[in-house]
Amino acid sequence: QMHLVESGGGSVQPGESLTLSCVASGNLFNIYTMAWYRQAPGKERESVARVTSAGSATYAESVKARFTISRDNAKNTVTLQMNSLKPEDSAVYFCHAQYEGPFSLVHWGQGIQVTVSS
Repeated sequence: QMHLVESGGGSVQPGESLTLSCVASGNLFNIYTMAWYRQAPGKERESVARVTSAGSATYAESVKARFTISRDNAKNTVTLQMNSLKPEDSAVYFCHAQYEGPFSLVHWGQGIQVTVSS
């Protein structure tokens, strides 16, 4: 079983930056694809960014060139650096882990609030 704990959320003004971190328990972190999702009030949860165990990253179009996802397998940590934040980035952000092995296994963090407002 893997536990995911997010940190780093908060309230910022448009144009500012935030860094979200997610620490995973367990010793199989390096065979999971790690991702960040977000969900705004009244909207569906959407994928923001993901990084495979090999370090290949993909992003939603809405955050490309502003957000950067990275992972540190030695520390069981995935980080989302968010720059040039916009009000529409306001949401609860969730850490997500998907096992890359032969069967389906996913884990979710509890979520952390990010608010971008002037």
